[in-house]
Amino acid sequence: MGLFIILIITEILTLAVIRQHFYDKSWMRYYLFMSLNTILSIWLWILWFEIVSFKGIFDEPDHIWMIMNMIGMISGVVIPRIIIILFHYSGVKLRRKTGGHNRLLTNTGIIISILVFLIVSTGTLFGRFNFRTDRIDIKLKDLKPELNGLKIVLISDLHLSSFYHHKDVMVTVMKKINQEKPDLVINTGDFVSFGWREFGRFDTILNTAKGKYGSYAVMGNHDFGGYDPFFTDADRDNNVLLMNKFIAASGYKVLNDESKTVNVGDSRIEMIGVMTQGSFPKIIHGNLSKAISGSDSADLKILLAHDPNQWEKEVTGKTNIDITLSGHTHGMQLGILTKTFRWSPAHYFYPKWNGLYREGEQYLVVNRGLGVLGIPFRIWMPPEITVITILAE
Repeated sequence: MGLFIILIITEILTLAVIRQHFYDKSWMRYYLFMSLNTILSIWLWILWFEIVSFKGIFDEPDHIWMIMNMIGMISGVVIPRIIIILFHYSGVKLRRKTGGHNRLLTNTGIIISILVFLIVSTGTLFGRFNFRTDRIDIKLKDLKPELNGLKIVLISDLHLSSFYHHKDVMVTVMKKINQEKPDLVINTGDFVSFGWREFGRFDTILNTAKGKYGSYAVMGNHDFGGYDPFFTDADRDNNVLLMNKFIAASGYKVLNDESKTVNVGDSRIEMIGVMTQGSFPKIIHGNLSKAISGSDSADLKILLAHDPNQWEKEVTGKTNIDITLSGHTHGMQLGILTKTFRWSPAHYFYPKWNGLYREGEQYLVVNRGLGVLGIPFRIWMPPEITVITILAE
């Protein structure tokens, strides 16, 4: 009901602003803005009606897709409308004695709103599918010859409902992974946003990307069903079982606070995986001590931990794990990312939010994710396929 009231108020006031600002000055601009506003309103109200009239199960992919797009419309249409309204009626208040409104203020609000609309639209239509392959070399001391040149492809945070109407895009991503001829394919979780139904038939697509020595995954906090508002405890338990089934059907060995040995020639890699549950700031990390038990004789230890904050809390200086692979942050899906400068608001919540980090002889790699969560855009924060090459120092 609260959203409905906001939509109605902004709809009425936006129409009033367009009429007051353009009607007596330029009929061409008046009808142009009225037409564009009407088109956006029709799409906005269609989404609203589809969501409020939905009678299915909450985590069905089409429903999550509609919710995500509604949030996108709020970001790209409703918020710009509010900006215009605030600037316009601030001008009306300034001219309350003489009447009319301050045209400069209204024009400023319109320009800012158009910029916001264009940025959100570009991030939605192009930014979220602008996949980038980032390449990272990690040099390790005393690396066994068989492991020199080992290639790992890391992906994370698919949030598969992001690709509900774009399965062809996911097919393309899997082809990109296979073109790298990886030795290992790693996925650090958050396959879905709310529940197992979002998985759909994506397992048949994900299963096409394979590593020479296998593919490994852990479950992220969203994979446990804790965000579905209608799940009971029994539903969440069932969700975990089904998610394990779907991830395994996607070609991954799922590591639930456990490790798996990978033999490369005479060398032994220990793949270690911990689960991640809860929500920020109350993230619950899996049992790392249990996961690493029995791995002491490995020549290379690789940890899959969805949340990069676990690295500093439990890994560095406390274990002999060589490399930790994470995701989770998405780079907040917006920021600045160049060859020489990186910034995202994610930094304030996750100091290690993207890229390669090192403390002593221990390394962390954080992937920006492939999908989107909540708002369906990526603004100057492209989705990422990380290609990691292990080299002898």
